[in-house]
Amino acid sequence: MHGLPPAECDFTVVGGGILGLAVARELLIRHPDARLCVLEGGRGIGEHQTSHSSGVIHAGIYYRPDSLKARLCAEGARELYAYCDERGVTYAKAGKLIVATSEAELAGLDELERRGRANGVAGLRRLAAGEIREVEPAAAGVAALHSPETGVVDFLAVAESYAADIARAGGTVHCGANVTGVESQPGFLRLRHARGETRAATAVFCAGLWSDRLAIACGAPADPRIVPFRGGYLELAGPAAGAVRASVYPIPDPELPFLGAHLTRTLDGRLLVGPSALIAPARDAYRLGTVRGRDLGETLAWPGTWRLAARHWRAGVRELRNAASRRAFAGEAARMVPALRGARAIAAPAGIRAQAVARDGTLIDDFVVHRTERAVHVRNAPSPAATSSLPLARLVADEIFR
Repeated sequence: MHGLPPAECDFTVVGGGILGLAVARELLIRHPDARLCVLEGGRGIGEHQTSHSSGVIHAGIYYRPDSLKARLCAEGARELYAYCDERGVTYAKAGKLIVATSEAELAGLDELERRGRANGVAGLRRLAAGEIREVEPAAAGVAALHSPETGVVDFLAVAESYAADIARAGGTVHCGANVTGVESQPGFLRLRHARGETRAATAVFCAGLWSDRLAIACGAPADPRIVPFRGGYLELAGPAAGAVRASVYPIPDPELPFLGAHLTRTLDGRLLVGPSALIAPARDAYRLGTVRGRDLGETLAWPGTWRLAARHWRAGVRELRNAASRRAFAGEAARMVPALRGARAIAAPAGIRAQAVARDGTLIDDFVVHRTERAVHVRNAPSPAATSSLPLARLVADEIFR
């Protein structure tokens, strides 16, 4: 976005996604006279997870009450709505329905209600079967939770607003500056990138899909490793798709940090089903045929990948079926909204989730931040990181000065 990155900085943030930009903004709020630059490898900001999601502002229902996600999500949603109001960023607070379609799912719904209330989710309401249609006339189930504070936004628009805040505060953002090497020297870090070299007194790495590589290059542990998961979406079209007002979600598998095939009415009015969750052969496999040898090799060489596959093979089979069959994928959503069985399913853009996987095969289900000399690394920041971006940025900034 600007010219050549500076040769020297007080702070360098690596990664121009929504979280990296939020961190840079927070640092300039705390240190308005600091020399700060953001290095982004892509052609523009927010090219990866920021702009490849359904745009949901989560209310904080799903997360363990003792987790960072729980602490930061509800707080982040409130702050994000206020920020969007202040900056004129459009959003829609349309709400969300989480539906139990059978008696067997009621225990899962009970747990979500417990977590939501413990996490301070505003307006959360339990609905009996007969009350569901008051919120979503075409939905059906034995019980549900309604979250009126859930919304949708264009997270790229939010990221662009953060970038504008950085520019007003005197910071700079540089795209096409993919960081290829990091070297610790007395008093600074030398960052080699595609547009030259920058010496930083302190660096913050918010590199998403490439966060593990840069952390390891700075001396951080190899565990956890990023395993990319491709999340495919379908768009439902035709008269039947008009039956859904807002977002309708299933009861998720408690063993996995994914929310299942859910329905989202996006800010521009489309109705999406998804995402799926398949291990990807490249960290930028937005197209099905994209394979990168290094990415695939690292995924296959990581012991956690195989332990994860052995532990959750049934879920893997289901995801493969959904990826192979639009009818099967759309059918999962039709369990909650039977009227959608007549909807036409169109392939929609996919996203890649930067999911940290531990050596023992555990899918890391919380935000993870590591320190190395003169650097802080965000090692795991999946959903709801975008919702939580403002308080999560404060947490990262606190870690720098701890």
